[in-house]
Amino acid sequence: MKKLIFILLTFLAFAKGNAQILDPVKWTTTIEKKSETNYILTFNGVIEKEWHLYSQFTPDGGPLPLEIIFKDQKGNFNLVGKAKESKTATAFNDVFGVNETFFHDKAQIQQEITLVNSKVTSIQAELNYQVCKEVCINLEKKFTFKIPITETTAIATTTVATAKLDTANTFSVVKADTAILKLKTNEWRTEVVDSNKSQKPASQRGLWSIFFIAFFSGFAALLTPCVFPMIPMTVSFFTKQSKNRAAGIKNAIIYGISIILIYVLLGFLVTWIFGADALNALSTNVWFNIIFFILLVVFAISFLGAFEIMLPNSWANKVDNQADRGGIIGILFMALALAIVSFSCTGPIVGTLLVEAASKGGIAPIIGMLGFSLALALPFMLFAMFPGWLHSLPKSGGWLNTVKVVLGFLELALAFKFLSNADLVLQLHLLEREVFLVIWIAIFGTLAFYLFGKITLPHDSPLSHISVGRLSLGLVVLSFTIYLIPGLWGAPLKLISAFPPPMEYSESPLGVGSSNVGNTSTTVLPEGAKLGPHQIVVFDDYDKGLAYAKMVNKPIMLDFTGHACVNCRKMENNVWSVESVLPILKNEVVVISLYVDDKRELPESEHFVSKTTGSEIETIGDKWTDFMISKYNTNTQPLYVLTDLEGNNLNEKQPTISYVPVEEYEAWLKAGISKFKK
Repeated sequence: MKKLIFILLTFLAFAKGNAQILDPVKWTTTIEKKSETNYILTFNGVIEKEWHLYSQFTPDGGPLPLEIIFKDQKGNFNLVGKAKESKTATAFNDVFGVNETFFHDKAQIQQEITLVNSKVTSIQAELNYQVCKEVCINLEKKFTFKIPITETTAIATTTVATAKLDTANTFSVVKADTAILKLKTNEWRTEVVDSNKSQKPASQRGLWSIFFIAFFSGFAALLTPCVFPMIPMTVSFFTKQSKNRAAGIKNAIIYGISIILIYVLLGFLVTWIFGADALNALSTNVWFNIIFFILLVVFAISFLGAFEIMLPNSWANKVDNQADRGGIIGILFMALALAIVSFSCTGPIVGTLLVEAASKGGIAPIIGMLGFSLALALPFMLFAMFPGWLHSLPKSGGWLNTVKVVLGFLELALAFKFLSNADLVLQLHLLEREVFLVIWIAIFGTLAFYLFGKITLPHDSPLSHISVGRLSLGLVVLSFTIYLIPGLWGAPLKLISAFPPPMEYSESPLGVGSSNVGNTSTTVLPEGAKLGPHQIVVFDDYDKGLAYAKMVNKPIMLDFTGHACVNCRKMENNVWSVESVLPILKNEVVVISLYVDDKRELPESEHFVSKTTGSEIETIGDKWTDFMISKYNTNTQPLYVLTDLEGNNLNEKQPTISYVPVEEYEAWLKAGISKFKK
């Protein structure tokens, strides 16, 4: 029944008679005079129920973030910092693998400016943003702020903005409980959860994942040469200095809590100094990714034994002297001494965790440090409570350095993920999928040889034999290395899908050694065409696609899509890939994919004002958006249309179709193609 309702709703929403232009955010603006030269410009948005407006801090690689553009800024006024936002929510997007940041119900954006030209009487601004509910849309709206002539505290202006329905994106139903609907939704998960659902919000699940990753990282740090030998030393100190067992347990608990407080304070300081939103934005910055790549490489080389990264010895000596004071203050300084002395081993791990947590935004750095410090502190507390357990601890030895070296290899592999992020944003194609995989194969292959004892590093102890545990870990790493190799020939490698560049960002979209385009009828791509999802030949220019369709006498499937369109990707992954659909798209139609969020500028001679919306058409995305709105009276994606060679619709009952089940999509395709052949 739910499936039937879903299909009916989809049909009603996207049938021609019911297609509509959506505009779910109503804006007003105010301008406030702060000083003789400074003004605060405020955008107030009221968002319709269940809609979400993306923040300017939504990370790259996901849906489109809000952008504020000020016209004629040079020589007239300067911006004071970045625009401030009202409270936002966060949710994890499974398709793009990022934490989205967005507003619901209402949004407020404030930008302070400083006038440098006293003759300025008004300021022109434009908001580019994406808003989602059952569909996602990109909108561009223009505003005019009148500079107050007299001393006024605030002048309110109702903006009748020119809405450039530049659209975009995705048909996405709020997440449902049934498995059927789960496959057909954008899987929206906000911080507000239906009381009838037992599932936890994604933001909470994201924080839990950060906590557990940090927790296990804390255990890894515990098994390094800088930390592990300190367990029996510290426990011995508490047992000798305490008057009785109860006092020893009390002191051990205080010591453990002190360790946790020190690291949580570190997470709090990072969040407080930089700000949660600033950290989130910074983590997606190109230069930040490059700098962190370099830092991780340095950390990895240190772990491998080239040198030690240490804080000044004077710090440790001063803190150690304070630890002799005794009491709670002395115990607190003992915990601080542990953090300083063990920095050469824990520092790289803590640094990696902080940056990874920062990419999640909010209080994630604090949660990360809580998980890390809890794992670090627990053994000290437990062994102090039960000193007899010390006899069961393995003796310090070469295996501790092995743990450190393994962490070094992992840090090195992770470093290339950050370099890949920068390369993807800049589209330099220096670290394409094959190159990335070759680097990982080399790193993990070398690690396997190291675990098998074929390679030794500077601080390794002589190895007469390898333990069963080391052999087992070596086999796991070797298996993983072999698993990566088919990726060079186009294997999807789903276990690590979040790490390497996507399939299309490669030297050969079909894998190393391929020279054709799969099962298509041609071995050479037509002019203006490229390989799309599943090696389907697609055009991204309407005129070139139409010319080719006339040459081969095939119907056209217009695919109105977006680079940041979640359900466009889901349709391509879950529907286009089906065995009964894929051959149709490869062999029986000419696919023309028109990206409505393509921000590349059109030649100035091709700029025009839309007759439908009155908006200025300046980019390629604007052009295809206006085409869709003027011809099909809708501004949502994905949108599919089957036409003949004259541009006439082939499906009379259902001219357009969007995010639908496989069966309906296949039937729609076959019906249109059948009519074309008559």
